[in-house]
Parts: sequence; structure tokens; C-alpha cells
Amino acid sequence: MSTAILTGQPVPGSSLEGDLRSLGYDVRAAADAADAETLLAAVPADQRVAVVDARFVGHVHALRLGLTDPRFDAAAIPGAVTAKPAARAALGRALRTASTDASNGSVVVGIVTDRVADALDTDLHRPELGELVAEVPRDPQARNEARQAVASVDEEAIRLRTAVKSRDGFFTTYCISPYSRYIARWCARRGLTPNQVTTASLLTALIAAGCAATGTRAGFVAAGLLLLCSFVLDCTDGQLARYSLQYSTLGAWLDATFDRAKEYAYYAGLALGAARGGDDVWALALGAMVLQTCRHVVDFSFNEANVNSTPGPGATANSSPTAAFSDRLDGVGWTVWLRRMIVLPIGERWAMIAVLTALTTPRITFYVLLVGCAFAACYTTAGRVLRSLTRRAQRTDQAARALADLADSGPLAESLARVIPSPLPVLARLLALAGAVVVVLAAWIDGPGWSTVVCAVAYVLVSGDVVARPLKGPLDWLLPPLFRATEYGTVLILAAKADVNGALPAAFGLVAAVAYHHYDTVYRIRGGAGAPPHWLVRAIGGHEGRTLLVAVLAALLTATDFKVALTVLAVAVALLVLFESIRYWVTAHRRGAPAVHDEGEPA
Repeated sequence: MSTAILTGQPVPGSSLEGDLRSLGYDVRAAADAADAETLLAAVPADQRVAVVDARFVGHVHALRLGLTDPRFDAAAIPGAVTAKPAARAALGRALRTASTDASNGSVVVGIVTDRVADALDTDLHRPELGELVAEVPRDPQARNEARQAVASVDEEAIRLRTAVKSRDGFFTTYCISPYSRYIARWCARRGLTPNQVTTASLLTALIAAGCAATGTRAGFVAAGLLLLCSFVLDCTDGQLARYSLQYSTLGAWLDATFDRAKEYAYYAGLALGAARGGDDVWALALGAMVLQTCRHVVDFSFNEANVNSTPGPGATANSSPTAAFSDRLDGVGWTVWLRRMIVLPIGERWAMIAVLTALTTPRITFYVLLVGCAFAACYTTAGRVLRSLTRRAQRTDQAARALADLADSGPLAESLARVIPSPLPVLARLLALAGAVVVVLAAWIDGPGWSTVVCAVAYVLVSGDVVARPLKGPLDWLLPPLFRATEYGTVLILAAKADVNGALPAAFGLVAAVAYHHYDTVYRIRGGAGAPPHWLVRAIGGHEGRTLLVAVLAALLTATDFKVALTVLAVAVALLVLFESIRYWVTAHRRGAPAVHDEGEPA
């Protein structure tokens, strides 16, 4: 339960108390700031508190935006201010300041909320209200005009419109959101939570994967339809969170993690369905997962490298000519949508997969998916490389730390970094690129042989050189995706070269488990928690350790034994990373970790 303290004289006929109770507040009345300070001290320390002027006139959704958003410790709108437990002390000091001002005659008794908001010595969120009304009229005429303004605005239409993500893909914006927002409202009115809708979306996608695994035309058609239904629910959970302001750390993690689980489980379902028809496309399924995961790592690394960077001397935050050209293109309406479609975001990608599944074969579906994702990856990566080369920026220690965490270097690389003198940064990066190319080529040419092991050892050595220095170079954000591509590509090639039934599905499981670990790392960094614990990174070997281990197992074991080893390794990694991930996120949720909600680029 939260507590709202009304200050000043109550207004006959006002619905304010009822509105606050509908938002979950227990309402108490205070005559002035000093009385409000006394009431605040009596409220349990673990409760949210709001101070609201009794003469407030406005929309209920304005109060909801200002007083119930869980993402911010303190927030204010005209006539109302709120503080979560973390900001309660600041609210108390602000009330004390307002009380002192009132006793000195500098503030009229009863008009304290705006003064309290101005006096808060903590980060204060002021939501954009747009057409919503929130004001404190000082005379009957102004009050009547404010009520007329409230009546003239369709509050529910605004609430529905703002429930839709401000930036999204073309397919989502025009084919899903026009009706999914109404599903979100339906869910809100029945007390459903975003996490429940997220779980329903996952279950729907898993059923779709099961339908695809039947290998029949009816199963493929059903799978395509269910995949689209899963995506509708995937949009609905975020819209429900925005509609009802039900944001949470656990919800953001579930939404992001389940998106990847749904897509990759569907790839596996397609591969199983194709196998029933006599067509082995596991290599294509694994290739699609590798490509998509590496695309995401490019996005994550670039964002983390630049979100905390500072402009160099004489430069602005957006001084890159490439970025300026991109901004000019965004000024032309049709280019915005074209560029969003080119990168093949989740809406366009899932729609394409669903249609191709229903109308063609899994092999054709994967071919088109691989070509589309490869083009999108080249387009986005090339643009970001140009931005990095032409923008003068200084990487902060925080950005360098995030890139080092995303690199996922294990005990071998860390030990070598301490004992081997590091070459010049440029040389170290070139050696890392060469080592990555060599180990993948060796796996491709020699397959499960000792030359691949030798190249993997060389890869371990050069990867240790890379982490010996802070990753603050203009293109250092490319290193995490380079390591991902090397590790995943080596596993894919060696499993394919083993040429035994079950090797590629086992490799699919191993890459999926490791990819989950990498996604989990990203979401922890985004939530401000940093990387997973060091013991976990050491236990699963780091990218260089796993690459070397897979190369050694392929060289030592027979094809059948190698398949078994990949399966055991996949299960071991999955159990470790899932245990630690679930433990962390559930604990963070129970401890009241800051609520987050992703409004960034479409995945």
C-alpha cells in the first residue's frame, strides 16, 4: 500500500481522493507542510509516499504517470510529488524546507507540492503529459476552466496511443500495434500482468515450434500462424506495461530472454520438421542462430561503447559526418521506414519466417533468413564502423569495462594477459583478427584435426593480448562480436565435419546455452549490475577456453564420442548459466531492484 498526503483545504465535490485510492493510495489529509511532514514520519519506511495539493484538477492518467511509475525514485507533476523508499529522506528534507518557508511567510499555506518538488535534492522525473491536464487552480473560475479542459480530452485514447512503443519497425507499427493495444487494455482490465502475457507468448511460440517439428504442411501452416500470434502477444506485454505502468527488472529480463528463446526454439522446430521429411537443415538452423546472435552482439557492443563515451576536444556528441548524414535521411519520411525494414527487426523477421514456413520448406526459409540477416548485418555494421572512424570520442572506463565483460574472456586469456607483454594496441587487434580467421579456416579445411588445435592455441594466445589493455579504441567494440563469431563458427564447422547424426543438434544446444550466457551478460550490464560473477565465467571457460576445448575434443574423439561430448558440454553449460541467471534475477526482483523497460532499437 502507498500513502498519499493531501495538503490544504479540501474542495467539495472533488474526485481526487477516489482517484488516488483507485491508484492504490491510502489517503490522509494535512493542513500544511508541517502537518504533512509529521504524517510522512508516521508512514512505514518501505512505502511510497505522495504529497498532493487538495485542489488538484487533472486526468487520472496524469496522476498515474506522475505517482505510480516504478522506474523512478522520485517524480512530480504540477500539484503532486511522490517518492519511493529510496527518496523518502529527500522528500522529508524538502517538506521541512517548505514548512520553514511557509512559517516565514514566503509560501502561501496549502500550496506546497510544487515547492517540495523544487526543493528535492535528488533526481526528479517529470513525465511528459502532452494533452493531459494537471494543474492547481487558485479560484473557482480557473477550477471550472480546468474541469472543462479535462472533459474535452479523451484520456483513454491518449493512454492507448502512448502504450505503443515510440520507435518500432514498420510491420509492428502498422500491422500489429493498431489492435494489440486493445488486447493490452483487455488484459489490464482483467488484472493480467505483463509477465503473464510474456509467458503466454513463450508458450505459444513453443507450440509453434512443435507444430513445425511435425514436418507436415498442416503443421507448417499452423506453426506460421502461431508464430504470428506469439509476436502479437510479445507486443502486447510491453504495451500492457506502458498502459498500466507495470515495469519491473524481472519483466524486462523475461521479455528480452524469451524473445531469443522463442526464435531459436522455432529454428530447432523447423530443423526437426525438415528431418522428418528427409532434409537435414541443422547446419542452416545453427548458422541462422549464430548470425542472429552475432548481429545482436554488434548492437550491444556498439551501444555500450558509445553510451558512456564523451566527445573529444572540439567535437560534439554527434560530430560524425556519417551520423549527420543519417540524421538528414531521417528527415525524409519514407527513408526512415525503409532503413528500419532493411535491418530486419524482429517484426519483419518473424513475419517473413511465418509466411515462408507456411508456404515453402524449412530449407528455403533458412536460405532467405540467412541472406536477409547477412545483408542487414553488413548494412548496420558498415554504418557503425564509419561512425566510429569519423567520430572523435573518448571511451570512458565504464564503457571499456562493459566491452571487457562482453568479450567474455576466461582464465586462459586472463592468465596470458598477466604474463605475456602486450604488443601495441593496433597490433594486438590485428593479431586477434588473424587468430580468429585462422582457427575458423583450419576447422573448415582440416576439420577435427590437430592443426585446428594448434590454431586454437594460437587464438588463445592472441585473445590474451587483447584483454591486456583497456578496450578504448574506436573499433574495439568489434572484438566481442569477433569472439562470438569465432567460437560459434568453430563449433558449427567441427560439428558439421564430424558427419554423424546428432552432432549438429548437440552443437545447436551448446551454442544456445553459451548465447544465453552472453545475452544474460548484456541485460545485467543494462540493468547496472555489471557482468555475471567471475566464478561463472571461469567455470564455463570463457570464449577462448571453450573454443580450444571443442577443438581438442574433436581431435581426440571419434565422431560418435564427439557428439556425446558436445551434448554433455551443452548440458553442463546450460545448467550452470541458467542456475546463476535465474538465481540472480529472482533475487534482484525480490529485493526491489530498480524497474527498467527497454524502449530502444527493435531487436
